[in-house]
Amino acid sequence: MTTEVALIVGAGPGTSASCARLFSREGMQVAVAARTPDKPALKKLESEYNVRCYQCDAREPEAVTALFQAVHADLGRPTLVVHNIDGRTPEIFRKDLAEADPGLVRDTLLNSAYSAFLVGQQATKSMLASSPGADGHRGTIIFTNASAAYKGYPRSGAFAMACQGKSGLAESMARELMPKGIHIAHVPIDAAIGWTQEDGTRWHRLAGTTVDDNMADPDAIAETYLQLHRQPRSTWAFEVVLRPWVEPW
Repeated sequence: MTTEVALIVGAGPGTSASCARLFSREGMQVAVAARTPDKPALKKLESEYNVRCYQCDAREPEAVTALFQAVHADLGRPTLVVHNIDGRTPEIFRKDLAEADPGLVRDTLLNSAYSAFLVGQQATKSMLASSPGADGHRGTIIFTNASAAYKGYPRSGAFAMACQGKSGLAESMARELMPKGIHIAHVPIDAAIGWTQEDGTRWHRLAGTTVDDNMADPDAIAETYLQLHRQPRSTWAFEVVLRPWVEPW
């Protein structure tokens, strides 16, 4: 039986690291891609879980093409691809419309929606070039998103544009590619994500320390992504919104 290959684009210590650990424990060969692949969290994945780390600026078409070529050559064609880049930067987030720097707005769109298109395009080409499995499944492409996929919050125009662009891309891809055996899933996470620290607590840089499961647990997000990948095609979910039990919405 051929070992499955998973590729996670936009790697850090939260959701991406949780996905990499879980996918590796489930027997997949895992690749992660980031602009700076020498981050401590990624080096730890390399040493402890045999995860392959690749440098990639996902805003650049040539870089994304080269990434998929390298993963294919080193590990094989990925059957599970996760795009986990939201695109926001501190400089553009929570800015009045009149104050927003147009260059930073463009960067936000490139980082999120445009990079999602580039990754989705290369994943599609790769999966369509493969024969479907016995169950007709060629692969799964998952797009992580945020609550701004549905709501344009005040002082958040650039991020709303990026998130809703990604949402529209995912919906279009699902309608086009699900009949061809590629499962597209869009996962807005309506929460702060509290990732586990060295002392065992979960923490978010803006929301502080997790109390009574008031933040999304990236390990639980990873479990949802794995379950999406393993769904039978008779009940493929396109959209799953994740939020903690106490999150107002």
